[in-house]
Amino acid sequence: MSSAFNMSELLQATVDEGSSDLHIRVGVPPMLRVHGELTPLDTAALTPEDTEELVRSITAPDKMSELESQGGTDYALPFGDVARFRVSAFKERGNYAIVLRQIPNKLLTLEQIGLPEQVKELLFKPRGLILVTGPTGSGKTSTLASMIDIINKERSVHIITVEDPVEYYHPHRRSIVTQREIGHDVPSFAEAIRRALRQDPDVILVGEMRDLETMQAAITAAETGHLVFATLHTTGAAATVDRIVDAFPTDQQEQVRTQLSVGLVAVISQLLLGRVDKPGRVAAFEIMISTPSIRSRIRDNKTFQISSDIQTGAKYGMISLDSHLQDLYLDGKISWDDLVTKSQDPDTLVQKVKEALQAQKR
Repeated sequence: MSSAFNMSELLQATVDEGSSDLHIRVGVPPMLRVHGELTPLDTAALTPEDTEELVRSITAPDKMSELESQGGTDYALPFGDVARFRVSAFKERGNYAIVLRQIPNKLLTLEQIGLPEQVKELLFKPRGLILVTGPTGSGKTSTLASMIDIINKERSVHIITVEDPVEYYHPHRRSIVTQREIGHDVPSFAEAIRRALRQDPDVILVGEMRDLETMQAAITAAETGHLVFATLHTTGAAATVDRIVDAFPTDQQEQVRTQLSVGLVAVISQLLLGRVDKPGRVAAFEIMISTPSIRSRIRDNKTFQISSDIQTGAKYGMISLDSHLQDLYLDGKISWDDLVTKSQDPDTLVQKVKEALQAQKR
């Protein structure tokens, strides 16, 4: 018996509603994430037969075999000229389930994302490591794609991206763009970086530094004269440096700190928060741009002092997360709850906001 649900119609609804994600799970109607909130479509609950038919309707045979044997598979799905989706199909309690993340066709400018002009200057560095960090769903991939798009339009270089899966397609403009997908074009991130170094790259994008081997390969690539972009699931520059160093065995950590002190150009951490002034979401950023002081703090294992450099580094384009949260709250864009719960030092931030509100009343 054929399902009452049609995947094309569900994908179209996802696009029409401006939804970031479509969830398909047994026992509930299809759910759309709109402005950060999950909302059910006005339909019947999905049955095991419905979800299996929907998964099979968009999943290639090789990916279906991976789903059956390993319990999950990921891939990119074009939806005509309208949109692309990042697909994660998996088994849960013996049933098929799927989450589709919509990838916008149109890339935002750095200004639209909310990044200061100084960030654009980083894209013209000849070498070094630039990290974009934040939790899942914080917009890291979109920010990196916009950065690669600027380089592609304004520099004559060879860009190699390594992704799982490839999300944004970059046509050749002033640059040549080589896009490689894990599992399809190359077996792993670390292997892809090693091979990339033999392909005359200028810029390398690493979709995710998910293991020690990939971290080491990315650091080495940055050291050997390439501009390397990568993501991590951390929030804040200090936590990001610590996360990389701690991934290495103790006897290698001092060397890694030295490598990062020389090679790390910037850490851009971002969160996506629901807006209270209008429908939609707004990004909150922490931006660390490497200076002699920050380099020495990384080398000397004093990352806890990086936050004070960020707070006084506005002239370099730096901003602390708490400072940006305060600005967003005072501009009426985010809630008090998000201000407090997303802050790195809530007690101090609350005091500063109260003082700023008092000053506004005078």
